[in-house]
Amino acid sequence: MSDKNLWILTEERPKLDVLKTIIERFCADFSIGFFAGPLRIIPLVSNGKFTFTYELLGIDSPNIANIYIKTVSGTSSFVDFMVYFQKNEPVASDEPLYAIEETKTDDSESRNTGVYQRCTKFVYIDYFYSDVKKIMLYDLQITQKKEPTQTNIFGSRLLVTCGVEVMGKVQTEEQLRPFQSIDELIQYKNSMRKPPKGNVPIDITKYDDRIEVSGRLVKSKRLSHDPNIGALTIIAKALRVLGWNKDIVITKHGLEQQMLTKRNKFIHIANRLDIKLQDLIVPKNIESINYWRYENKGEKLATIFIHLVVESFTKGYTIFENHAGCEKSYFKNSNGDVIPLEKYSDKNAYKSGDKSKIAHIPDLILVDVERLQIINIEGKTYNNRFQGIAELLNYDFIEEIYIKPQYPDYTISRTVVVYGSKETEIVEVEVSFMLNERGQMILGIRAPKLFNQAISNLLDYWTQKV
Repeated sequence: MSDKNLWILTEERPKLDVLKTIIERFCADFSIGFFAGPLRIIPLVSNGKFTFTYELLGIDSPNIANIYIKTVSGTSSFVDFMVYFQKNEPVASDEPLYAIEETKTDDSESRNTGVYQRCTKFVYIDYFYSDVKKIMLYDLQITQKKEPTQTNIFGSRLLVTCGVEVMGKVQTEEQLRPFQSIDELIQYKNSMRKPPKGNVPIDITKYDDRIEVSGRLVKSKRLSHDPNIGALTIIAKALRVLGWNKDIVITKHGLEQQMLTKRNKFIHIANRLDIKLQDLIVPKNIESINYWRYENKGEKLATIFIHLVVESFTKGYTIFENHAGCEKSYFKNSNGDVIPLEKYSDKNAYKSGDKSKIAHIPDLILVDVERLQIINIEGKTYNNRFQGIAELLNYDFIEEIYIKPQYPDYTISRTVVVYGSKETEIVEVEVSFMLNERGQMILGIRAPKLFNQAISNLLDYWTQKV
């Protein structure tokens, strides 16, 4: 029996289907046999306290001692999953086997975010772990577009040029073909259909002493245009991989000098790849020593915990999740279909300046099928709990437009769950659950019965196991 554990570190709420794909890939790569039963994620509890580690049950292999999951945070542009195979809990200096970025987005929903937005992460991780296997994993929940767009083809070819493998979606032969030369890359990009008039196209021009790449990087008066940040960084990385060692200059970016901050993820990449911004000075960034750290501060420690414990120890389930710093899910209708939520209750009014028309959404929506109750959950740190209580007033739009039409027989409640502090009691009745810094699980006096059931069953499980 092996004494090595499979460690999966993630910023995301771990999903069973994604974990299964990761484990299958690991076992195939290392010729490890296993039996798989129904999978379940169990919070590890010791002396009645959560240890901030989850165990994945349902995989049986003499070559894997245990499969553990821990929540981490990246210091900058962090991939969704890092996978280690070793006895002891990983530290930041350990080299992972895999760096995996997961997305549910396809061409059919968005041309740019489906391929470009996450590219920055693969560029950044290379400077911490040069030998890690990089994978873009598509966990598609809607039908894949039959014919990939030119944008997707170009982005896919850039990824493979930079050593990134795509999993989870059908790729054409063209998408799997890396660029062989700088000139081929430039010719392909410049032959693509241009965006609508008024948009800044990404064009690439080669000179003797530099390559210029046009692309807008400003959004809301700051350096934050994520799809273009991803596109321009993966283009620059591919140019370097293909041998370009002279200047790379971003033009038509729309930025001003005061928008360039040392901790911005694009500035990190620009320093690494020696990217210049036309007419501006790229500041020397403050480089992080470590790529990641174990999460010990954020509200998602509580919302992910309550999400997983409900699904593992009750018949309850989730129809929407938007854990802090994690990918927002689709909304699940009563028939099982999924749909994206509108961002605005009135888009035209919002665009005209009425910011009250933004559609406020909970961090988590749970269904208690035994009691016919929908639970809308706002997650906050302990210090921000009163802000969370105030935000409970904002859910009328999502309840009227989405929840009530799909779940007409259910009552709806709103509640806050919090993480943090060393407190052992909840004073505010609107707060129904607190996970404190010591791992103590504290229920409020008006906690939904689903929460009481989940925590009780979790503690019973560990009492019986011991």
